[in-house]
Amino acid sequence: MTSLHAVINDLLQNDPDPTETREWIESVQAVIEREGAQRAHQLLEGMVEVTRRAGAHLPFQSTTDYINTIPAHLEAKSPGDAAMEWRIRSIIRWNAMAMVVRANRKPGDLGGHIASFASAATLYDVGFNHFWRGPEGDHPGDLIGIQGHSSPGIYARSFLEGRISEDQLENFRMEVDGRGVSSYPHPWLMPDYWQVPTVSMGLGPLAAIYQARNWKYLEGRGLMPKSDRKVWAFLGDGETDEPESLGAISVAGREGLDNLVFVVNCNLQRLDGPVRGNGKIIQELEGQFRGAGWNVIKTIWGSYWDPLLARDTTGKLRELMMETVDGEYQNCKAFGGKYTRDNFFGKYPETAQLVANLSDDDIWRLNRGGHDPHKVYAAYHEASQTKGVPTVILAKTVKGYGMGAAGEALNPTHGTKKMDDADVRTFRDRFNIPVTDAQLADSAVPFYHPGANSPEVEYMHERRKALGGFLPQRRRKSTASLDVPALETYERLLKTTGEREISTTMAFVQMLNITLRDKQVGPRCVPIVADEARTFGMEGLFRQIGIYSPHGQKYKPVDRDQLMYYREDTAGQVLEEGITEAGAFSSWLAAATSYSTNDLQMLPFYIYYSMFGFQRIGDSAWQAADMRARGFLLGATAGRTTLNGEGLQHEDGHGMVQAGLIPNCRSYDPTFSFEVVTIIQHGMQRMLAEQQDEYYYVTLMNENYTHPDMPEGSAEGIIKGMYLLKDAGKAKKGELRVQLLGSGTILREAIAAAELLDKDFGVSADIWSCPSFNELARDGVDVIRANRLDPEAKAPRKPYVTQLLEGRQGPAIAATDYIRVYADQIREFVPMRYTVLGTDGFGRSDTRANLRRHFEVDRFHIAHAAIAALAAEGKMTAKDVARAIKQYKIDIEKPNPIGV
Repeated sequence: MTSLHAVINDLLQNDPDPTETREWIESVQAVIEREGAQRAHQLLEGMVEVTRRAGAHLPFQSTTDYINTIPAHLEAKSPGDAAMEWRIRSIIRWNAMAMVVRANRKPGDLGGHIASFASAATLYDVGFNHFWRGPEGDHPGDLIGIQGHSSPGIYARSFLEGRISEDQLENFRMEVDGRGVSSYPHPWLMPDYWQVPTVSMGLGPLAAIYQARNWKYLEGRGLMPKSDRKVWAFLGDGETDEPESLGAISVAGREGLDNLVFVVNCNLQRLDGPVRGNGKIIQELEGQFRGAGWNVIKTIWGSYWDPLLARDTTGKLRELMMETVDGEYQNCKAFGGKYTRDNFFGKYPETAQLVANLSDDDIWRLNRGGHDPHKVYAAYHEASQTKGVPTVILAKTVKGYGMGAAGEALNPTHGTKKMDDADVRTFRDRFNIPVTDAQLADSAVPFYHPGANSPEVEYMHERRKALGGFLPQRRRKSTASLDVPALETYERLLKTTGEREISTTMAFVQMLNITLRDKQVGPRCVPIVADEARTFGMEGLFRQIGIYSPHGQKYKPVDRDQLMYYREDTAGQVLEEGITEAGAFSSWLAAATSYSTNDLQMLPFYIYYSMFGFQRIGDSAWQAADMRARGFLLGATAGRTTLNGEGLQHEDGHGMVQAGLIPNCRSYDPTFSFEVVTIIQHGMQRMLAEQQDEYYYVTLMNENYTHPDMPEGSAEGIIKGMYLLKDAGKAKKGELRVQLLGSGTILREAIAAAELLDKDFGVSADIWSCPSFNELARDGVDVIRANRLDPEAKAPRKPYVTQLLEGRQGPAIAATDYIRVYADQIREFVPMRYTVLGTDGFGRSDTRANLRRHFEVDRFHIAHAAIAALAAEGKMTAKDVARAIKQYKIDIEKPNPIGV
């Protein structure tokens, strides 16, 4: 505080009326002394507003001095046993290091990271000991997004707690035989342990924002009681360069997500070197978060700096802190106390004098805030008490803290996974680990456990018991399964539309409306759109169930006199996300995992332009798989030829292939309303009633046409991926026959092709609807593997495709609105000549008919392909093929659409 005099003197030096200025300053000081800094801030804000209204230009200062936000005299004091917590933290540090070093002294080059957790150990330790609530008891528990590279430290803590065995530590990153633990947080691989996957950098922070918003949404709708639970998201300062990390922070500020805390481990280094060698990442982040409406807590300096700052009467130390760049701060920690004395403090006589009575070792021990449990506790305490806004804690640390010459503050430290014997001994001595030189002989790095009944372990158990149980821990299933509407509930959508033409998008919207009326499932539905509800015919939901807004509706909507006006409500059910596919998907992910995080099953439906799904947010879709999400993704205007008029960046010919890459995503490309209904009802049964960890991708089209009755007995085939839509009957002697397979909008072209073949060439066709070539391919691969592993089976299994087509006559022709590889997946299981047509190449703008002609998937190309296949089998001639080309006006000079 004494350095304040220097600030005041600077203010008065060039002041036209220093006496008046001093009176103002003394008035503010008096308010601070009597009523506190908060009251002084309130008065000054009022003065600023008055000045602005008078026309003065007062620029916003987005950053503050490069010192701790919380002054030492205002810090909340930790109630913990500091000495005990240091011992525990030291043991955890040792075992985390030992995990990685031991793994990499084995054959196999398993990799791993030591430096990240070394920098963040105190940040985690304080949270586990004093702040993060488990779900055992009355509190629902907090959600902790742990930085992926810090996983060894979390395992090391669980080892002391008795939750993870030494054998599991020994097999770190060796999971195949079921003995080890995963490299990073992966709920799919450790479903009872990790809460959220975070190592794909940027996705953790993004998901955390929408998870916190989802809790507010559930509270607003009365589905979840209000509580003080929080989402704590850990990330690195280098990670903030990922657009996803900071891209949605304005959402958190705008919606006042005071249940969200970001902890940014600012060790000033990323993978290759400094995050901002020529700048200051903490100051940069402070400005970004403050501008987005966050409460920013900077925890830069540890307690050893407090006396120096108190003696900084000239303000020169603060000035030096502000002007020193991160690259130089890194040097100070890498090169020791003498370097810091000469090159940092030695820059000014005033700062050199501040440390004149300190030894080089004393200077080297001047700690950073992120390594000081007292400073971290104070920051966490304030974050926990903050109301109305989210909080970010910018904690300054040293990457590789404690690693010494092996990597402390060095550029290569991120990838360091090996330490030589001397470095290991130095690490042991620094943290006072009771491991002898004899135990370290022959390059051994033993794990250390003080004993199940040791004071350290008892202390850890006491703290976690007081906070509601161990963390991390994950709930596999909700305690209550839901009864879903039976298929018959949607009976009118299973019947023909007669002459009325509708799209499958419209069929889905009608099904959703019926589902919303179900007493059990209806309230659990979460319709999500990224600013395209009107495009998909869903605007009726605005008035019916409302759009969620934490602020309600403070204005009269411009369309309030219309039946389907834009209605926002604190209890609204629709999530209208704006133009952000990543944000909308993160909302979906939060709802899709609510069964685990909240013990509350929700059923999210996210509908979007299909091209802006897996292609745009594919990494998030994989994250959802890892997180065992349950819900529906609806790819509207799907296919490369359905969204006519839009062009290359909108027309999707590969989304189904991308969906097939995700092991627990079940994907379907339905043609008719009864297929849509059957698939979605089945998905609800699987996810809500049976609680299977899978999610569904269902394509929808905006093309209107009539829909037939649901064929009897077709439900099983729809779900398995293929059923007989039209049987041409028993073949007559000499009659030519083909098998036509199709899905989505192109199935109708196959139906039309069958008519052409019969009329023009006397060829009859069985027509197969194939809602999912992905499901068919998975079944086939599974069957082939099972047979390979059971060579003595009396009756080898047959793939579902083979069962359906075996005994059928003629070649098979498959056509879809997707690239050829989609339908080509089942080639191995098709017991006849197999031709595949698809939409390889770039999309373009035109009519549907012209697009299908361009990509060679229209009825004419399907019919021609069938004639060519029959000719290849010797059942027709080359002249027949030539006649088909001429009759169907197929342009043989046209370039192949692939790549043109």
